[in-house]
Amino acid sequence: MSTLFARRALALVMVLTLVLAAGPGLAAAETRVGSTVTVEAGESIDGLEVAAASVIVHGTVNGNIDGVAAEVRISETGVVNGDVNVAAATLRIDGEVRGDVNTGVATFALGDSGVVTGSVNVGAADATLAGQVDGDVTVGADTILVADTAVLGGELRYDGDLTQRSGAAIAGDVVRDDSIGGAEFQFSPVPDGVGAIYGFFANLVLGAVLLVAFPGTTRKIARTVADTPVRAGAFGFVTLVAVPVVLVAFAITIVGIPLTILGAMLFALLAWTAVVYGWFAAASWTLGRLDVENDWAALAVGLLVAAVVGLVPILGGVLTFLVFLVGLGAIALVLDGYRRDRRNARRGATTDAPTA
Repeated sequence: MSTLFARRALALVMVLTLVLAAGPGLAAAETRVGSTVTVEAGESIDGLEVAAASVIVHGTVNGNIDGVAAEVRISETGVVNGDVNVAAATLRIDGEVRGDVNTGVATFALGDSGVVTGSVNVGAADATLAGQVDGDVTVGADTILVADTAVLGGELRYDGDLTQRSGAAIAGDVVRDDSIGGAEFQFSPVPDGVGAIYGFFANLVLGAVLLVAFPGTTRKIARTVADTPVRAGAFGFVTLVAVPVVLVAFAITIVGIPLTILGAMLFALLAWTAVVYGWFAAASWTLGRLDVENDWAALAVGLLVAAVVGLVPILGGVLTFLVFLVGLGAIALVLDGYRRDRRNARRGATTDAPTA
């Protein structure tokens, strides 16, 4: 796991923590946590702090929307009299935001009926601008579409593959800025070039510590990856989504902010550990097929392959992301197994205890 990704994971949660905690205006905001949070048509609330799978706004939010979700959608009847500050998989705006939009997402869409009276700052994989923005737009994405119906009242500053339709109206300059960067979902365990050598040895040191300090757990994780890779990957995805949501839920209260920051640091370390464990497990399984049973050899081979794979554009990031998910899920499964064993042991002790 690269220190770059660890910093990104930590920074994301800390930014969300500060957004949720800052400002006296947030004290009046409504806090909602759940699978689906909906502001119904005709409903009016004083701001919204949220951690949910889906957030849908049909009514009016008189304040900011702050939080994290898989999907955030502001419908054509939705009005936000404030800013939208969210981390999500998808953010779609078909209604009106009377403030700024600041978001890190996989997919961002401003529909042709959408209006943002402030500025838009987006980091995404894909971004579509088809509505109206009165202020400046700053967007970093792999693909950016400015549709025929787009009306931008300020500057468009971007980084990515831009497609600008002929009917789009942009009042300010269109400037490519390579320093912006997009929502780089890179899980490469090492940086490019000379940094790859440093990354390899950093991962090797972490792996050695894990082997020496937790040999039994390390082997259990490797067996879990080998025996149930799909299940481990699924648990890894669930863990990746659930932990930040729980941390943000803690951050909603002032008391929970220190716990959130500590949890974010621990999760960043866990994410790095997951990648190291993932590559170790993959190499251990491969070498086992060749009748080579040596944990140290598996660690060295796995991390060497990780260093090489990390240099391959696109494919390297995808493979490392999958290894990360499997490693994270295997850790979660093994820890859950320990929890179940302790619980069963306590039940057994209670059952065997003599009765009066």
